[in-house]
Amino acid sequence: MKVFKDNYLSSIMSILALNVHVPSNADYDNPHKYGLEGARNFYLLTDENVKIGIWQILPESISHSLNDTDEQYFEDILGDGQNVILYHHGNAGTRLTPHRVELYKVLRKYFHVLAFDYRNPSEPDLVKDCMFIYKWVANRTNGHLFIWGHSLGTSLATHSLAQLKQKGYRPTGLILEAPFNNLREEISEFPLARLFKNLPWFSYTIVEPMQENGFKFETDKYICHVDTPTIILHAEDDHVVPYKLGHKLYKDALKCRKDTQGNMSFYKFDGKRNYEHKYICRAPELHDIIRKFTSQAIKESREKRLVN
Repeated sequence: MKVFKDNYLSSIMSILALNVHVPSNADYDNPHKYGLEGARNFYLLTDENVKIGIWQILPESISHSLNDTDEQYFEDILGDGQNVILYHHGNAGTRLTPHRVELYKVLRKYFHVLAFDYRNPSEPDLVKDCMFIYKWVANRTNGHLFIWGHSLGTSLATHSLAQLKQKGYRPTGLILEAPFNNLREEISEFPLARLFKNLPWFSYTIVEPMQENGFKFETDKYICHVDTPTIILHAEDDHVVPYKLGHKLYKDALKCRKDTQGNMSFYKFDGKRNYEHKYICRAPELHDIIRKFTSQAIKESREKRLVN
């Protein structure tokens, strides 16, 4: 039993590895090689001496006229009053993974985009990294700050915002793409797990060891303590994070959140459109969704003080 437990735990933990599938020729210093003009790569050292890589991608409206590539120029322009979005990616790969770059190209039409990588888990360390980056950005921008999380990044974004609220930080809006409600249920939907999840030892051998190793990702708990307008985006044909888990998170949030914590909404993408887990960025209506959500979130932030 112990051998099976250890082997299965290793296979589950491998899906949480945040820096696997990185191409050997990855060139972070040159975002233009990935089709991102008007972008820079830089690194920050956290309070715990962890080096984090970041891409800063200028809004499309100013990127084409950019001649100055000075580092100080990029940092100064972060405070020019334009809306900013901080992107939290999912597991596997890094900020240069192709489907993420595809999304950045959409987001930069409406935001100043920052995308960063993480150290490998445990969850508490990842959340510390997210909080550090959030505070760094929030202390430099004069525009509205939005948060976008995808897959595992939805839980990290939500967890970090729940903690940041205690320090007085609140973004203007939160966008969760393909989220799960908690890792316990996501593990049960892992293909190999479906063969065993109804057996009496499943929780002991699989779920409990994950939690003991610092992997909880209880988004359904964290979201109750996030005070900002929030929208969930999920494709019906998502086979990595099943649609039902994203919708369950939405229902849980409606039950635990107060009206004063911000509007909670959900958008479903028809499974026939084949967006699956990674390609909601290709939906033509995503542009309208972003415009409407940001406009409404900014309106909420101006009309009332969101409090728990």
